[in-house]
Amino acid sequence: MAHLLSLFKFCPKCGSPRFVENDFKSKKCESCGFIYYFNVSASTAVFLTDKYNRLVVAKRAKEPAKGTLDLPGGFVDPYETVEEAVKREIKEETGLKIDRIQYLFSLPNTYLYSGFEVHTADLFFQCRLDEISNLQAADDVEELFLLEQENIQPELFGLDSIRKAIGMWLQKQ
Repeated sequence: MAHLLSLFKFCPKCGSPRFVENDFKSKKCESCGFIYYFNVSASTAVFLTDKYNRLVVAKRAKEPAKGTLDLPGGFVDPYETVEEAVKREIKEETGLKIDRIQYLFSLPNTYLYSGFEVHTADLFFQCRLDEISNLQAADDVEELFLLEQENIQPELFGLDSIRKAIGMWLQKQ
């Protein structure tokens, strides 16, 4: 298996090509001594339901897993709390404003993006709104719709962690 940072050939600090494996998740520059650690990215996903317990489901508009089902959510931006990211991503992808969220669990995930394997810690949340209307698919979402629990098919969700989380969520309902 290739090193996590095998695509990184030059030191990001000084530009030296003497950027070598340090351990399984880091590379060290033999010229300036800089060590770069490959850490996972934080990502959010939300089980957004209405008063009838129907789930808001997104259809992915972009790779990875374009055209498959997903939960609304996305990456946490720099200088942003996870809670702020949840609210921002829901607003960006659905047009909905949410206030209260409840943390459920996390799962590791990897996916190929632009030829690079991105490792994430996917943090799952629950949010229930009395009324969900005027869903507006935007950002990296092609379509949004509400699904009754009995119509949810985990195998149609394209990302491994989302598929697993859907199964876990359904078992607890």
